[in-house]
Amino acid sequence: MVMDVLLALSLLASSASQLRLGGAAVGPGEAGLAIWLFLTLCRQVARLGPPLTLPLSRLLSFWIVFTLAMCIGSMTAFAIGDVHDPVWFTHDIIAYAVVAAASCMIAVEPGVGSRLHRVAWLLSTVGAAWLALQVALGWGLISIADFDPWEWDRLRGLSDNSNQLALFCAVLALLSVHLAEAAIRFDGKMAALGCMIVAVVVGRLTKSDAFLLVLVAAGPIYLMLKLRTWLTSVELKLTLRSASAWIFIVALPLIAAYVAPFGASIAWQGELAAKEMTRGGASGETEGTARLRLHLWNEAIRRGVESGMLGLGPGPHLAIPPSISAGRQDTKDEPTHVVHPQLTLAPNFEAHNTLLDLFVQGGLIAVSALVWLVATTAFMTYRAKLDAMTTLLFGIAIYSIFHFTARHPIVWFAIVLCLVTASDSRHGSLARSRG
Repeated sequence: MVMDVLLALSLLASSASQLRLGGAAVGPGEAGLAIWLFLTLCRQVARLGPPLTLPLSRLLSFWIVFTLAMCIGSMTAFAIGDVHDPVWFTHDIIAYAVVAAASCMIAVEPGVGSRLHRVAWLLSTVGAAWLALQVALGWGLISIADFDPWEWDRLRGLSDNSNQLALFCAVLALLSVHLAEAAIRFDGKMAALGCMIVAVVVGRLTKSDAFLLVLVAAGPIYLMLKLRTWLTSVELKLTLRSASAWIFIVALPLIAAYVAPFGASIAWQGELAAKEMTRGGASGETEGTARLRLHLWNEAIRRGVESGMLGLGPGPHLAIPPSISAGRQDTKDEPTHVVHPQLTLAPNFEAHNTLLDLFVQGGLIAVSALVWLVATTAFMTYRAKLDAMTTLLFGIAIYSIFHFTARHPIVWFAIVLCLVTASDSRHGSLARSRG
């Protein structure tokens, strides 16, 4: 149980990148994960190695291919004389090593299914309290050192940017739906749904378009999957009352999404108006953001093709767009603690799209490996009728269209949890059929 708590707290703290003192690459979350990995590895060595289960074998296969793709990409970059930023090159190597080791060790037996279920509950409940603490910090109810919880008018809590907090909220919200679905007792379902509402409200305060898209898409996806499960169920025990209750549950995130901005505006309406004046109109921002994304995505495709679709190795490989470079010349309205890639001779910007960023780094090999892992895991959850987990994977995939999520430990925990739970469900079904 102590190890489960350590893992859950480390995953929570990994999203609070402002806690990394002095701009260091390692903070409490990364240190906690390193301690957890060391203790877990020592325990497995004492057991003379873990059994090679289906989830573990798939993860090992993916990371072996992924590492090979990054090595080929690095050699390609060296062969064509590509210039890269050594700081971010090292950063990505360390980040990939941490999430690779953590994802494999999370999937290690014995009792991995029940252990991950406990960690998921800890993430959901403690995570809700963690998010509430960051909201209290943002509204000035409490004060912690000199942390700045706002990125203009967007809540970022203790994260470096609001999109990082939004990703954590998206995973936590969909994870809570799974816990509500899996809970047997009524109080357990209500607790999970309460955690989901907290995550949805905080996610909306980040004003992340990607989070809102995940939220809007998750409801219909989950409802369709749930209807499919009901219609194909052999027992067909669903009553009108139960169906109405589940439809209400599906609608809760959307209700919270629309309620959250009204509650937030009461607390900081004046500040919001001032900050919006400094940033310009909303429609202009949206059009500018769309043009910027298309420019970055085109550049990522161009760079990937130039490498022969073999990639250029870890790290960012896109030049900082001129519009961003010009905007950074005037930093008087810049929020404190905002971390940006520095303007250097080496390209050090990213496409903010997981598949395109991996295409630039590891070519088609890395992209194919990730698509294979996520697609097969989603297929397993779909066949096992784990509707909330299938929705969770779809949600992560949607968010990944607009941000680079492959380095976040919370994302890999969600993928491993889906893979392990689907594998356990499959083995349970086979055992029942043989019995």
